[in-house]
Amino acid sequence: MDKRVTVVILAAGLGKRMKSPKAKVLHEVLGKPMVAYVVETARSVAGDAVVVVVGNQAEEVRRVVSRAAPVVFAHQEQQLGTGHAVMCALPCVPLECEQVVVLCGDVPLVAETTLEAMIADHVEARRDVTLLSVDLDRPFGYGRILLDDREQVCGIVEEADTTDAQRAITTINSGIYCINRRFLADALPRLTRSNAQGEFYFTDIVRIGYDLGCTIGICRGNDPQEILGINTPEDLARVEAIMDARRARTA
Repeated sequence: MDKRVTVVILAAGLGKRMKSPKAKVLHEVLGKPMVAYVVETARSVAGDAVVVVVGNQAEEVRRVVSRAAPVVFAHQEQQLGTGHAVMCALPCVPLECEQVVVLCGDVPLVAETTLEAMIADHVEARRDVTLLSVDLDRPFGYGRILLDDREQVCGIVEEADTTDAQRAITTINSGIYCINRRFLADALPRLTRSNAQGEFYFTDIVRIGYDLGCTIGICRGNDPQEILGINTPEDLARVEAIMDARRARTA
């Protein structure tokens, strides 16, 4: 546990593809809300320095998460994208914090050891931004990591904005980051909504950092299953089966 690290968990979305009136992060995996797993992992690396961004069904999400652990809540009144969610969270990040880890409330399989390795790699390399990446044979639906001619990370392009060539890239962004707090505070006001979705993409901070000459790198994850997000009932069943199998192996 590093007191200089704060974890921000994005948990404001409704999740229309779940075909349920319940906020997505409240859907249960093996009898427990998926966001509770993410909160537990976050606390393992940051202690009480965990900020959960709520929006849809905010009061119910607060109630459920508060039963799992004491955290700080930030409210995203309008859902204007992941970048906007982090903007809402930043005022809740303690001043003594040096690094901010960003997690998604619908990615419950990510492991404490993976986050610790990413944070250590980020700090040792003195980066401004570190992305947790994995390589997928079928990267459909994920943002692709773009490299320049020097093999430096220069941006992330979301699936909706990709060209044919970019869709062929198999190194994907997991949506999990470790970011220098000072850089984050400088980059967030530079975000714009000039994209296919008309939202503030948090991924754009990579392009902003690259243009500013910041140090941006990748920490490659060894287990693609850890970054599986839950967007549909089918995704939920898949993640539940993986978690059930893991429990059986450790029983």
